[in-house]
This record gives sequence, structure tokens and C-alpha cells, in this order.
Amino acid sequence: MLGTKYSVPLRALYLDKDGQEKPIIMGSYGIGPARIAAAAIEQNHDKDGIIWPKSIAPFDVEVLPLNMKDQKTVEIAEKLYGDLSEAGIEVLIDDRDERAGVKFKDADLIGIPLHVIIGEKNLKEGLIEIKDRRTKEAVKMKVEEVAEKIKEMIKD
Repeated sequence: MLGTKYSVPLRALYLDKDGQEKPIIMGSYGIGPARIAAAAIEQNHDKDGIIWPKSIAPFDVEVLPLNMKDQKTVEIAEKLYGDLSEAGIEVLIDDRDERAGVKFKDADLIGIPLHVIIGEKNLKEGLIEIKDRRTKEAVKMKVEEVAEKIKEMIKD
């Protein structure tokens, strides 16, 4: 935060609501990974956390197996993780033994662009949910179609 240190001597001014000249308050973002990330987060967040732009996201997809005690859930999550990784897609898997609500909250906070939600209820119907972090729109798809759909979505 530079305040008015440079704007006053440079006469970098704006007019306030009463038409009075005031010096602008300055901040500085030099070039560097930390500052690029800070600027991106400043521009891409909501009340739930970060929303990484796809171009600089640390991962493309976060896989959320909701019940790590359910063997079918774990197997499908691990297979999807492997398929996506082999396709060159950066994948984060939340394999913690935590409640679904904790995983959802943390996934939003971290802000990976796509969330793949694998829950027992949907699996009974042969479905997995894909959620866009930015729009919060979610679609349910057949388990066997998810990897190809994600590959298409990542290309966009």
C-alpha cells in the first residue's frame, strides 16, 4: 500500500462527489508469482473463497469422494483421478475422512475451477455430479461419461 506518497508529488488526482480534487490512493503490484496470485484472487473470489481463473489454477479439477468408507465411492474416485491424470489434467483429490459439508466448504475456499462430486446417493443411479466453481452450476452425468466430459470442459 503506497497511499498518496507518489500521487501527491505527481498530482495524480480525481474529483470526489463534491467536485473537489483528491490524490488517488495507490497500491503496487510488481511482477512475480505471489503478486500475480494476489491480484487474481482480488479479482476472482466470492463469499465462499477463491475462484481461480482456469489459466492459472493450481489444479484443473478437484475430485470429492464424499464417503471414504464406501468402497465403490473410493474405487470410482481413484479410477477417475487416474484417468484424468493420464490425460494430462491436473487433479486434486480430497481423500480425507471428513463430512461432506467440510469437503464442500474447503473445495469452495480453495477455488479449483471444477468440482467432481462422488456421492453414494448419485452412484446408486450411476451418476456423478460436476460443478463449476464460478457459476455454481452442476450437472449429473453417467459415471462412464465423466472423464471425457471433463476433458472437453478443460479444453474450453
